[in-house]
Amino acid sequence: MRKIYIILSSILFIIVVAFAGLIYYQMTRFNAHVTINGTKVGGLTAEQATKKLKSMVLKNIVYVGQKQILDGKDTKLEITNDSLQDVQDILRKQRTFWPTGKTKDYSFFPTHADQEQSEAMKKNIEKALQSLNKDLAAPQDAKAQLVKGKIIVSKSVPGKQYDVKRLLKAYQKQAFRSVIHLTPVYLQPIKADSSIVKAEKEKLQDLIKRTVDYKVQDKVYTLKASDYVKNATISQDLKYHIETEGIKAKLKAINKAQSTLNKNYTFKTHAGKVISVKGQSYGWAIDEKAESKRLDKAFEKGQKSILAYNVYGVGWNVNGVGYHNPTNHGIGNTYAEVSIKEQRIWIYKDGQLKVTTPVVTGRHDTHEDTPTGVWYIEYKASPSVLKGSEAGNPHYSIKVSYWAPFTLSGDGFHDASWRTNWSSTAYLKQGSGGCVNTPPKVMKSVYDNLTQYEPVVIY
Repeated sequence: MRKIYIILSSILFIIVVAFAGLIYYQMTRFNAHVTINGTKVGGLTAEQATKKLKSMVLKNIVYVGQKQILDGKDTKLEITNDSLQDVQDILRKQRTFWPTGKTKDYSFFPTHADQEQSEAMKKNIEKALQSLNKDLAAPQDAKAQLVKGKIIVSKSVPGKQYDVKRLLKAYQKQAFRSVIHLTPVYLQPIKADSSIVKAEKEKLQDLIKRTVDYKVQDKVYTLKASDYVKNATISQDLKYHIETEGIKAKLKAINKAQSTLNKNYTFKTHAGKVISVKGQSYGWAIDEKAESKRLDKAFEKGQKSILAYNVYGVGWNVNGVGYHNPTNHGIGNTYAEVSIKEQRIWIYKDGQLKVTTPVVTGRHDTHEDTPTGVWYIEYKASPSVLKGSEAGNPHYSIKVSYWAPFTLSGDGFHDASWRTNWSSTAYLKQGSGGCVNTPPKVMKSVYDNLTQYEPVVIY
């Protein structure tokens, strides 16, 4: 019995020692299939693993799936004795009561790692991925659009381009491995049922409900987006891009009905006779292209009303003249009236006759007649030197006290101190070179009652 006792005791002792040895081994060494940053440390103590990591050379090879995208320069893994504590922490994490054949890989970020090297690698990976993406199909996002007045949603289409941001984020977790394997991650298109597309649809639905009151002179046109905005898209920052061919057509119609440039004016003479006079330099028209853009913006911003702003004209003032004179068939109540037949002018201010006087207009027999039509006073100058040509005098230069031109070719009102013939028939053979010669004694009064850009009606 004593022998049996001794044998059993010995066996028990051996088992206890073996168990204690196993526990000590498990406590102080890594399991067989453990790696740190891709380096095998199975069976090593923390000190041995640290030493092995310290001697490790990083090859800096990067794969995305099976495709190698980068082969960088070899670098040393900056491991110091200070890193022992980090390795010991990993040892504790992987510790099991019994030895295990399970494969485990841990990432380790050295305390004194070369951050510049890591950032340089990151930039190189980014460049490589971007270069690959150039030749790969991009995903196509689903998108809400207004097409021919109807809201439609296009389908999304997958692409082959890599998601660079997510891959760089994955790289950060493997930054200190010798060979880095990144699982391919691709850019995903925005799906038709996404909140982004839903927001686009809501923006378009709001757009087609909008109206803009467009005021031209004393008339207001209520423009509905549903009538004029037929095509529109939404940018990523939820801003509109709209096409308004319908708006341009509407502006063309407004121009035809309301603008005065190059049109005939209905005019009531001093004698009460109603005549038609062709518009010359006087008049205005809407700049359809510029106003179309303003109306586009008005619809985009949700403005309720805007005033017409961009008008144009011809002659001295290319911004248009007469827009603010909607009364009296577009001429207003301040104007100069010139009758070729009667050889007389009438100057009106706010509907009141201020001056009337006989004048001499352009010479008729040499076809230098003062041009008929509706013009406007371009500017005023006192005194002035007139230079030009006329029949029998190809190069003249003469000083006048008052000058108010109404054509770019040099016709205007001025005093004519040299003139002796002021008869009503003087213009037939002794008229001016096209100007309205005005007696010096009344020219100051005429000049004082003329205003820049007021209409001059000549018939």
